Amino acid sequence: MEINLQTKIAPLLDAYPELEETLLTLSPAFAKLQNPILRKTVAKIATIQHAAKMAGISPAEMVMRLRQAAGLSDIDISDETAADDEDDATQPEWFDETKITLRFDASPFINSGDSPMQEIIRLSKELKNGEILELTAPFKPAPIIDFLKSKGFQSWYSVDKVYFGIMK
Repeated sequence: MEINLQTKIAPLLDAYPELEETLLTLSPAFAKLQNPILRKTVAKIATIQHAAKMAGISPAEMVMRLRQAAGLSDIDISDETAADDEDDATQPEWFDETKITLRFDASPFINSGDSPMQEIIRLSKELKNGEILELTAPFKPAPIIDFLKSKGFQSWYSVDKVYFGIMK
């Protein structure tokens, strides 16, 4: 198995179970991978790049450390990191706080070891054109952002909140 920015965490740990310890040394945030529910849900769609962002570490460093721990040769991935390293600091034109119709705090789910993904998907399906879902999370939930973007949603991340909207 190749280890790069697009490698998904669950298959990575299936192929290299010993890398769980490496992840734990990289960030305490990866302790949540020991929860079987998160392992079967979020870890199946989260890439190394997503996981690095969630943990607040360099994606290139994470790939390098995982490759070393797996006994694979090093490769230069510095160009790969630029593709998905966009800064969401600027408020987009479509965002209007008065259009927030749904609010969801994922923190209780995550802190109890459950995955909020199905609830977020369910709520996103309730949005009508022009409406916004406000999602609060203890980290930038890159997998759900990417998933909802692939379904046509706009998204904006600001501090500890993500805003999703349907703007047609």
